[in-house]
Amino acid sequence: RMLSGYKPKSNVKDSYKILQLEEGCSLDDVRNSYRSLAKKYHPDSGSAAADSEAFMKVEEAYRVVLSDVATKKKSNESNEEEEDQFKLKAPQHRHYLSFEGVGFGTPSQREKQYMQFRVDRATEQVLEYRKQRLESQYAVTDLMKAKDVKQSKKVKITQAVERLVEDLIQESMARGDFDNLSGKGKPLQKFSDCPHIDPMTHNLNRILIDNGYQPEWILMQKEIRETIERLRKSIVASRSKLGGPMTPYRQKQWNRICQQFIEDISKLNKRIDNFNLVVPILSRQMVHFSADKEIVRAQKTYEALME
Repeated sequence: RMLSGYKPKSNVKDSYKILQLEEGCSLDDVRNSYRSLAKKYHPDSGSAAADSEAFMKVEEAYRVVLSDVATKKKSNESNEEEEDQFKLKAPQHRHYLSFEGVGFGTPSQREKQYMQFRVDRATEQVLEYRKQRLESQYAVTDLMKAKDVKQSKKVKITQAVERLVEDLIQESMARGDFDNLSGKGKPLQKFSDCPHIDPMTHNLNRILIDNGYQPEWILMQKEIRETIERLRKSIVASRSKLGGPMTPYRQKQWNRICQQFIEDISKLNKRIDNFNLVVPILSRQMVHFSADKEIVRAQKTYEALME
């Protein structure tokens, strides 16, 4: 009858509280606490605090806590055993520092593991070398293909120019432009100014020049020279128009003119960069113009005109 209304509880934390213990206590602490509480609450103890229901709670808590402590103790012992096994495998002496730190166990076992490690590493290095070699071969192949394409384009352009010149010659012959030439029927003379040049190249160049053809770089050079002369005249004219002395208003206008001149010089210098890329003779390349020097030059030119 005393047990009819009691429902056992297996909560570990509550069980520790019933036994008045903290988690992490030892088995001896659990037993001592149980004995003390059993004497206090056991119905046959004759104690004033005797209570059968309280005793049943103590007994239930004792079983739960006892099982929990035993489980934790077993787990700790298992972890300690694993640590001991690991310590046995860990290198303890100087000779374990060999084999590049590879492997574990006895020296002979570690030597076998190290040999296998070296084989695997050598295999990886061979595969990596073969991979790099194949990649370099593919790169060379792609470069050769690009070079062949470029060469084929060059050949096509040369053939197109030759056909164009041949067509022009045939048209001129059909019109009779060559009938009254001096030296008709005689071989062409070599280029006297440069005896090392190929006669065919010289004759081709002379035909193109006679028909008004000019290379791109010559046209660009002419354009650059004309542009700088125009800019120089323009800034001198602007300075002369302002006159003197320089008032704040005139100085403001002059600064605006100089700023525009600097922008024009910057554009001209970009044009010079393009010219230097196409000019075939290194000595014909041009240097950039300095906007500051050109402005000083314009100022001196104006002062010379005013004297």
